[in-house]
Amino acid sequence: MSRFGSAFTVLADTIIDKIHEPWAAHDTRVLIVAALGIALVVVLIVWAKVHAFLALTISSLLVGAFSGIALTKVSASYETGVGGVLGYVGVLIALGAMLGKLLGDSGGADKIVSTLLRGRPATLPWKMALIAGIIGIPMFFEVGLVLLVPVVMLAVHRSQKPAMLLGIPALAGLSVLHGFIPPHPGPVAAIGILHADIGITLALGLLVAVPTVAVCGPLFARLAARWVPIQAAGAALAFVGGADDGRTPPADSDADPVAEVEQRGAQDPEATRTPSFGWTLITVLSPVVLMLLRAAADLWLPSGGIIYKVLSYIGDPVVALLIAVILAMVTFGTAVGFSASTLGKKIAASLLPIVGVLLIVGAGGGFKQVLVDGGTGIAIGKIAVAANLSALVLGWIVAVLIRVATGSATVATVTSAGIIAPLASTLPPTQLALVVLAVGAGSLFFSHVNDAGFWLVKEYFGLTVWETIKTWSVMETLISIMGLGLTLALSTFM
Repeated sequence: MSRFGSAFTVLADTIIDKIHEPWAAHDTRVLIVAALGIALVVVLIVWAKVHAFLALTISSLLVGAFSGIALTKVSASYETGVGGVLGYVGVLIALGAMLGKLLGDSGGADKIVSTLLRGRPATLPWKMALIAGIIGIPMFFEVGLVLLVPVVMLAVHRSQKPAMLLGIPALAGLSVLHGFIPPHPGPVAAIGILHADIGITLALGLLVAVPTVAVCGPLFARLAARWVPIQAAGAALAFVGGADDGRTPPADSDADPVAEVEQRGAQDPEATRTPSFGWTLITVLSPVVLMLLRAAADLWLPSGGIIYKVLSYIGDPVVALLIAVILAMVTFGTAVGFSASTLGKKIAASLLPIVGVLLIVGAGGGFKQVLVDGGTGIAIGKIAVAANLSALVLGWIVAVLIRVATGSATVATVTSAGIIAPLASTLPPTQLALVVLAVGAGSLFFSHVNDAGFWLVKEYFGLTVWETIKTWSVMETLISIMGLGLTLALSTFM
């Protein structure tokens, strides 16, 4: 039996043993209530098709009522959790959305792509992963995917290579950034719930992300391309919607699918110029650099010095992202021809798609709080200690279960982070950051038919359900397992 299979067995046996101990009656009750609450979230989202925000809110109020919290304080507990998460996470998600919107509409993303696609065709898979990594820093997975699909199709056509050989590296880059690196909603939410240091998490996240993208992207893509050998014409035609099977163009079609793809520029027609590659890179990477400088200052500079104070201030995630957005308003705004009114409209438009994400993250924080106030976290902590399960492994296991059941990486992250928060509260900052990464890794495990990302990939690349499982779902599972392995390896040395 595998190590994790043994862990599940030990955990189950320990729960059964605890049920027979009279002093553990309260712990047993709150664990059963928590399990039923999570199951209710799954049923409401998967079967009843209820929005995740409503599902989490309903479950939170019921769990709070039945886990022992006074009925007059249940809603207050939920509201405290929502406010505690959104007070920190909401600002970061909003600023990240603004930066991503300006990057796409200004043509900055196109500039990154066109610059990095020059050179030998053999390096294309690695360049696609690099492009996805850069674009994926400020953007949500879905937005990055929409931007990258035309790039992948053009690269596939020009190189005459299988679509999966270039598509998988791009998907891996976006997915890994989404699961491990702030300011994406999942990692930021876990950092806020677990009170981890965002700079340390970012630094360690990059250490985990780079080899994970390399293995699960360009290297796995060679195998995926043999499993699903879809070629250039079919992939490009699937993207523009010309063929049902995504394999070959209709015999009577005179349309050039690649030409149609090339005409789908991401740049807003109001832009009169394109930002330079150098300024685009500086703008996108500026928040990452500032947060890393803050982490370095925490490690190597005396806390009373003026340099430490300055770096701590500008490296604060809110300040760092705000600086990046202000810089983007120039480099991706006025410098490319956008007027002040146009910039205002674009920033307002960037906030509309994230409302649902913010509500889900906030409700996840509320669910977390009622679990904590009801004693679930303490009960799980006792079982984990008795079963000799670390917070890192337990966080990954819980996130995997919720991810597979609900299909939502964000729901899996915020829920599992809340469950293990009491167990992780005494960990040092480095270990706490690794727990955040382990939860992020678990939240990516085996995307399948209950995940919106699964259907996006299927439709964009013109795949069948089985082909999407063999490529996208397997890739996500590899990312999750490798992410856990790397965090476990780092935990032994830190």
